[in-house]
Amino acid sequence: MAEENDTSHCKNGNENGKRNNGNEVEDNESEVTNIDQESELGGENTYSSVEMKHQKKKALLEFRCRVENAILGNYLLGKPPKSLSPFKIKRAREQLRDITLWGVPLLPSKGHEGTDIVLLKFLKAKDFKVHEAFGMLWKTLKWRREYKTEGILDEKLDSDLENLVCLISRDKEGHPSCFLNYGPFKDKELYKKVFGSEEKCDKFLRWKVQNVEKVIKKLRFKNGGVNSIVQIIDLKNSPGPAMKELHSVSKKFMFLLQDYYPELIDKIIVINVPLWYYASHVLLLRVINQRTKRKFVFARPSKATKTLLKIIAPENLPVEYGGLKRENDDDFTSADNASEHTIRANSVAHIEFPVTEAGVTMVWDLTVVGWDVSYKEEFIPDDEGSYKILLQNQEIMGECVRNSFYISEPGRIVLTIDNGTLNKKRVLYRSKAKPTVPMYIFLK
Repeated sequence: MAEENDTSHCKNGNENGKRNNGNEVEDNESEVTNIDQESELGGENTYSSVEMKHQKKKALLEFRCRVENAILGNYLLGKPPKSLSPFKIKRAREQLRDITLWGVPLLPSKGHEGTDIVLLKFLKAKDFKVHEAFGMLWKTLKWRREYKTEGILDEKLDSDLENLVCLISRDKEGHPSCFLNYGPFKDKELYKKVFGSEEKCDKFLRWKVQNVEKVIKKLRFKNGGVNSIVQIIDLKNSPGPAMKELHSVSKKFMFLLQDYYPELIDKIIVINVPLWYYASHVLLLRVINQRTKRKFVFARPSKATKTLLKIIAPENLPVEYGGLKRENDDDFTSADNASEHTIRANSVAHIEFPVTEAGVTMVWDLTVVGWDVSYKEEFIPDDEGSYKILLQNQEIMGECVRNSFYISEPGRIVLTIDNGTLNKKRVLYRSKAKPTVPMYIFLK
């Protein structure tokens, strides 16, 4: 009887899938095609590419059928105990039909456009082997139930950890980017407070899972939506290899990402990497799978900003990391795009902001990748009889500059950058004119 029911479910699931989800499978062809393009070798012929695409689409349809069976057959989370009453079994079956993962319904016949996207993540993680993907999905749901992830966002885990995370930004492709700073753990008192016992280590691990769940809420599981995360780990001033508890928890967390969050991490960028970290990471590489290994990007301190700017636009990169983004910024938003200028070695560059009308305040941002330049700001009036005004003069520029100046007559703001090094320098800047009422009007 069980086998007959399963077959019936599979048939109904496929029929419903074709009827309700037909467009969804076709829409997700682009997702499968993208995977093929990433994994194909340049020498493969057209026939093998089409065949691979067909096999992956077939695997998705088979996986959908299997998930449909498991939900309608009431065994996706394991078979219900025989001691349950028929009423409770019926209720559990009805509840299982509404099961979701990361906010997306898992029952394919519901026709939700995100269902195939979620299922594809498990298939990709297991190289489109349906049996292994189903096992991974079952283990993920089982772990989430046991770990009680559904209520984790409401938990107050530790106020001492607020400084470690989490500057949420987005990369150039729209992926939410989560910054995690390990530098504060150099404080031995804080380290002991967070990792002083096994229970505290488990709490820190749970805190890390909580932050991943927060970022997942920003994903869009729909066709054309961004459905993976970029994680940036900053090791500047972080404790050394002797801090075994931190490294142990980080290793456990990596396994959780690998086993229960398949293909939800687009990249893991580790910046300000000290030499000792490479040795410990080699040990980690021995136990994680190849797909997870490919997600890592490393940058030494001298290359941190340059590496991040390849992935994140300057207006979305926090000033702490060489970008222009500031928290609670009243002057600029991420929609105020930055301009770029390259200064040759041993040369001087001038950036000008012309102002044709008086009665406005000019506000500007400027950052230089790699710093090590001298910098000057001036206001030069159009009237030759007026005086130049020196606004700022730095012998060595070492951080992002934000400044403003009230314009009482037409002229221009001139920024002068002197690059005395043997390397080219990349300058990122933006400006805005804000209408302003002079303070002396209010004082009259």
